Amino acid sequence: MTFNPFSIVALPYAQDALAPVISAQTVAFHYGKHLQTYINNLNAALPGSGFEGKSLEDIVKEAEGGIFNNAGQVLNHTLYFTQFKPAGSPSAPSGALADAITRDFGSFEAFKEEFQKKGAGLFGSGWVWLSADAQGKLVITQETNAGNPVRRGLKPLLTFDVWEHAYYLDYQNRRPDHLAALWEIIDWDVVASRY
Repeated sequence: MTFNPFSIVALPYAQDALAPVISAQTVAFHYGKHLQTYINNLNAALPGSGFEGKSLEDIVKEAEGGIFNNAGQVLNHTLYFTQFKPAGSPSAPSGALADAITRDFGSFEAFKEEFQKKGAGLFGSGWVWLSADAQGKLVITQETNAGNPVRRGLKPLLTFDVWEHAYYLDYQNRRPDHLAALWEIIDWDVVASRY
């Protein structure tokens, strides 16, 4: 079987377009070095593993150990980096996604507050996610390390990375400030398309 290696997703914006929320230096390290390393490690581990030719989502659902950790980080970071748009034009969800957020959290502001609280309160490294279950109900989950809601049968829609490498150059140890700023660069059209 021929193995088709995974490759890094193209950013839908320039590396400096997310500043000042996320600096070009952070994007260069986080996307260009961390994500690329996870991809390289995953590609190196796949031959002979039984996961060659499987989708990233299927690998994350089924794998364990190092293959899971690297595949999870590739999937997580791909969803993360493709959910942003250039800084300077904050927006809010609309349509069916906005209706679902209001239905399941009471209001957009209440959703944001809970999402930030769960991101700030996650001990150690990981991710906070907005996901939909099979019926379209929205849930917020905390996932440690390389965790992804697909392992729980959920569809991931939005994520904030709370590993220190996502914010340390720009915010040092001020994780809550970083999480609060991210709303300014969310591309809600992308999030809605995932819903």
